[in-house]
Amino acid sequence: MSLSDPIADMLTKIRNANTAKFEKVDISTSRVKLEITKILKNEGFIKTFKKINHDNRNYIRIFLKYAEKETPVITGLDRLSKPGRRMYVSYKKMPRIFNGYGIIIISTSEGVITGKKAKEKKVGGELLCSIW
Repeated sequence: MSLSDPIADMLTKIRNANTAKFEKVDISTSRVKLEITKILKNEGFIKTFKKINHDNRNYIRIFLKYAEKETPVITGLDRLSKPGRRMYVSYKKMPRIFNGYGIIIISTSEGVITGKKAKEKKVGGELLCSIW
């Protein structure tokens, strides 16, 4: 685990749990991680999530979603902006993932939203991650 990039740690935990076909994964909580998790739920990449408290620490328990024959719904997660190389984009140059089948999560002045919503609201920001 890297202490300098908690979002990358979150994505790695989800990716590893998905590959191992776990039912759920626990992630330490923060405001940005919770917003990313809400987007994953709204876009249909996870079943559900809930906030839990274990040993006086707060966690987000994410219940992973699988299609028929236990194939994961999430096929890829990538961290785009990193602590050593921040990536910012305007709404005019918003990238698309797999011709619209994936989503981009972006941190804007309007909050953490998908790339599609950022384009609709005409706001740019920091590219956090892509999911497909």
